Amino acid sequence: MNYYVGLALASGSSMDSGLAIMDENNTLILVDKLYTMNDIIHFFENFSSLKQSKICISMAWDRTMLNGKWRILSKPYQLVATNPLMPNQDHWTQRYSFRGADFFNSLKEKGAEINRFELYLTRQSLNLNSCYKERSPADCKFLQQTLKNEWGIDLPANMMPMSQLEAIVGAILAKENEKRPNNIKTIATFKDTNVINVIENPKKFAEIV
Repeated sequence: MNYYVGLALASGSSMDSGLAIMDENNTLILVDKLYTMNDIIHFFENFSSLKQSKICISMAWDRTMLNGKWRILSKPYQLVATNPLMPNQDHWTQRYSFRGADFFNSLKEKGAEINRFELYLTRQSLNLNSCYKERSPADCKFLQQTLKNEWGIDLPANMMPMSQLEAIVGAILAKENEKRPNNIKTIATFKDTNVINVIENPKKFAEIV
């Protein structure tokens, strides 16, 4: 049996990284929160079904920038090297963090199948994006209800941490990559790992059937 693992990787140890493991029947075997890279390394090094698992890891935002809330929030929208009078210094326009990239590459050398994904782009492609502010309580509740009602994933009634819900999105993408590889496209390469996304929402295929 294959297992599908989603890891919503946070930008640093001060925020929780979500972990979700799902089986062939969309049953969640494990959901958890990890903080430091040591926690993540300890999990994967002791995960007995590593070679039987398809893993999708989100790309974490790079928060290394000048201090100031507006600068941090504006970083994903910075134009890259378009104005010679505004050189790219101190990683202003480096949007994604290299956190854990070397360790994930070492797991691939051990036989693990690992892909990366851009969380918000994948949510949009799977019709899991909402009209609410990202990661707000309303956005969290929307994502949980949609995963439960539209995707048939058995989730508790009480609100789950957003990181765990985001990890479930990664597990869904990992399963789609295994079951319908023709519906998967590689949109980029990040640190020698493919960044993938769906071409069509898998729910459309379910409706046709």
